[in-house]
Amino acid sequence: MTLSARPTTSWLLPEDCRLADLREVLAERTRLEDAPHASRLEGEVPVYTADRLVAAGATHEEGRRAVLAEVAGILAHGPGIVVVERAFEPAVVDRVTAAFQGMIDEQRSAGTASGDHFAKPGANDRVWNALEKLAVADPEAFVDYYANDVLALAATAWLGPGYQVTSQVNVVNPGGAGQTAHRDYHLGFASDETCARYPAHVHALSQVLTLQGAVAHCDMPVESGPTLYLPHSQKYAHGYVAYRRPEFQEYFDAHHVQLPLAKGDAVFFNPALFHAAGTNRSTGIRRMANLLQVSSAFGRAMEVVDRQRVVEAVYPTLLARRVAGAGERAVVNAVGASAEGYAFPTNLDRDQPIGGMAPPTQADVVMNALAEGLGPHELHRRLDAHAQARLSH
Repeated sequence: MTLSARPTTSWLLPEDCRLADLREVLAERTRLEDAPHASRLEGEVPVYTADRLVAAGATHEEGRRAVLAEVAGILAHGPGIVVVERAFEPAVVDRVTAAFQGMIDEQRSAGTASGDHFAKPGANDRVWNALEKLAVADPEAFVDYYANDVLALAATAWLGPGYQVTSQVNVVNPGGAGQTAHRDYHLGFASDETCARYPAHVHALSQVLTLQGAVAHCDMPVESGPTLYLPHSQKYAHGYVAYRRPEFQEYFDAHHVQLPLAKGDAVFFNPALFHAAGTNRSTGIRRMANLLQVSSAFGRAMEVVDRQRVVEAVYPTLLARRVAGAGERAVVNAVGASAEGYAFPTNLDRDQPIGGMAPPTQADVVMNALAEGLGPHELHRRLDAHAQARLSH
């Protein structure tokens, strides 16, 4: 199963991006015969009804595998996105919406505006780690909501068993500006320069580590700004280093698909699909979606390592070596083997991505301390503060 257009090199560099190559990938059209359980195609996107999809996947093991393979094939080498109508019961959605609104009201009362990757703090409403907060606020609503068969089917189709669900509530208020086209987690949160440092096969791997989803918590007509998509764009090999370029943004703006959703509908898509939240041009719709980011069970190391303990043990040696004139590469390599070099998972209420897509990593804290010549005690203080900011509560 090909996940993206075959790269012609082991390295995918920004200077090698060509809009003509994306257009060639997008020339492929979605065929309804490749989505036999879908009710119709709408703007290149297969649209399913929840009852039919779940029933087909619940018949017997062979039938379930066929349904899972169908969904996975669409996400991988089809348009990269599926819509499931009536995926969640409206009454269940309403109860969870009330819990989410309570969280938003509490944030406003406390004067804490959650940061966002795109919008300015306070422009819209965002609830980070809504999954854990919902479990604590209303356990019964949580169980009713996450017992959902459609979510389990989509996550299993793309990731297999053992997946981990996270949730972020996003409310785009009337007049709220849309996003720019982008790809998503993991490489979608990295700069072009960082992405270019990863070999081509990792660009393909990044897609299969995460399933993106969204549940509509209100009716979303087009004027309210439901998400824009560019079907089949996940197959463009250079996409992670291309999407910020003006010509790609302009092409997306001119050729995207935007589908209205009803309350309880769900969308699931490959994180490498070019997409963007739309502008809310309505006068009275507070467009609320529960954004689901489901992670593969395999994105974890085999052993538990207390990396702060490791870093604090070796920091005096690193500092002494740096003072003695050790090469920068040697120091960077040693920090890379000892400190946590990735920003996630974290608590985005407190550890916010200010000035970029991701907050500082533990390795950033260590490298900054070395650059400032700080002693072990101050490093310990900074690492403790960094770790504290990442706790879920």
